[in-house]
Amino acid sequence: MNGYITVDNQKVKIEGEKNLLELVRKTGIDLPTFCYHSELSIYGACRLCVVETDKGQVISSCSTPPSDGMVIKTNTPRLLRIRKMMLQLLLANHDRECTSCAKSGICILQNLSHRFDVDEIPFETNKTKKRIDTSSISVKRDENKCILCGDCVRTCAEIQSVGAISFANRGAKTRVMSAFDRGLAETDCINCGQCIAVCPTGALTTVSQVDAIWEALQDPEKHVVISVAPAVRVAIGEEFGHEPGSIETGKMVAAIRKIGFDEVFDTCYAADVTTWEETAEFVTRLKNQENLPHFTSCCPAWVKACETYYPHLLNNLSTCRSPQAMDASLLVHHYVEELGMKRENLVIVSVMPCVAKKFEAHRPELSRHGQQDVDVVITTSELGRMIKAAGIVFDELNEESFDIPYGFATGSAVIYGMTGGVATAVVREARYLLTSERINELPMEPVDGYPGLFAAEMVLPDGTPVRLGIVSGMGNIKNVIAAIESKELAFDIVEVMACPGGCIGGGGQPFPNETYQREKRTSGLVIGDKRQQIRIAHDNILVCELYDRWLKETNSDVAHEYLHTHYHKRNRETEPAKS
Repeated sequence: MNGYITVDNQKVKIEGEKNLLELVRKTGIDLPTFCYHSELSIYGACRLCVVETDKGQVISSCSTPPSDGMVIKTNTPRLLRIRKMMLQLLLANHDRECTSCAKSGICILQNLSHRFDVDEIPFETNKTKKRIDTSSISVKRDENKCILCGDCVRTCAEIQSVGAISFANRGAKTRVMSAFDRGLAETDCINCGQCIAVCPTGALTTVSQVDAIWEALQDPEKHVVISVAPAVRVAIGEEFGHEPGSIETGKMVAAIRKIGFDEVFDTCYAADVTTWEETAEFVTRLKNQENLPHFTSCCPAWVKACETYYPHLLNNLSTCRSPQAMDASLLVHHYVEELGMKRENLVIVSVMPCVAKKFEAHRPELSRHGQQDVDVVITTSELGRMIKAAGIVFDELNEESFDIPYGFATGSAVIYGMTGGVATAVVREARYLLTSERINELPMEPVDGYPGLFAAEMVLPDGTPVRLGIVSGMGNIKNVIAAIESKELAFDIVEVMACPGGCIGGGGQPFPNETYQREKRTSGLVIGDKRQQIRIAHDNILVCELYDRWLKETNSDVAHEYLHTHYHKRNRETEPAKS
């Protein structure tokens, strides 16, 4: 729609904005809101974004489309009173133990209460204390801090198409809960953590394992190593006020070493190993025309979704472990031998942008003799809190490098943290193996009618086309799988990431974690890839040495024992638990 509206005496052109809120924000006015999210459906429940028309009507700006000639005010005394009262009502039923809340300092409710001078709560609470759901290894759910904005419910249903949580009851008894009020671990939750990424309060947070690390660091008997995922380096700076996408690898390594870790490794090294194994596996399947399309298996949330919703596709899923799991297996079974160290004295910590990695680390398939390979998984945000807790001034650090050999990687590994990264790495490797040609770019085009899906094609020397699909976001994935099964789409290999944008948008990344941040982080990884002198996994000389000394060749018996795994069908949780 064309035309103009007037916002606080300022004329604003309508340029395709779908609601008044977007137009108001275009003028530089930050209207407060809880329930509005640009990637979700309109809910209009919090009533904080209200504006007043020239006729004296108070309307929600998020749910009102603009029309030519509208005149609105955004900060009249009446509106300020309404916003303050709404915040007081929310706080009346909110657990206000802010100092012990994981979202303290970045909580939108806390920030808005300060912004609108809420210094007293004139309303009595009418809620009883609810139990905190700690059943999940990834997501902690505290109903006492829920303000019923619905962002988590809509994200789980609309973006991820999982629906593990929903609204229940009506009126004052309304709650956000899982089916039959089960713990999240007893639902179809895939542990992606996208609910955490949108929650404005501390109702949904990451299950923290930081205390276990501090304890290990103080034990002189323990040799504590840490491995950092590629997407962390372009997001950790946000914890210290830097722009999303800024590459902070050197300072991050310096901070980690200053905390007291014995060695600092780069999960990108294991990503190069993953590329070797994944490419060899895919090329074999392609030649034999079996178990196609080949689905990648780096994303643990996607793997669990496949086990839950698509068990008939498990044979199509790559048997390769994720880079986190490969990295830990190399450390447990190869590194300790080289150092002559006992496994019980080695503590392996991984830093991931993804809360599903906490779940992955506890998979029995990735354990040996009852001990999991990865001892502790923390997120980007948890690492940021550890650096702050140690009193380290991040901006004053001199840059340092990862430790060798598990800290040397190619550009192909750096881009594992973004959607399309794994596919690009595999194509670079496959092209080299099949033609001895080195390519760096993989032109990807969006596929009409399928949001989140990109396609590319590589032609083999004999003229055979290899069709690649790249998709992120669990809701988009479901649509793509349906199209593949109905023969509307055809691919030979499909890279799948459950979180929108890939790992850079994981549930463990700093808040806010929206489109702007994801795009900037992706750009940072692209730059990181281009800065690498070596950009093809096959050129990693330290990985070559690993194969020469231990693994022998890709997909060998040794490689399969330590770098591959298997998956199993999971039952859907659709019936109430038996008492």
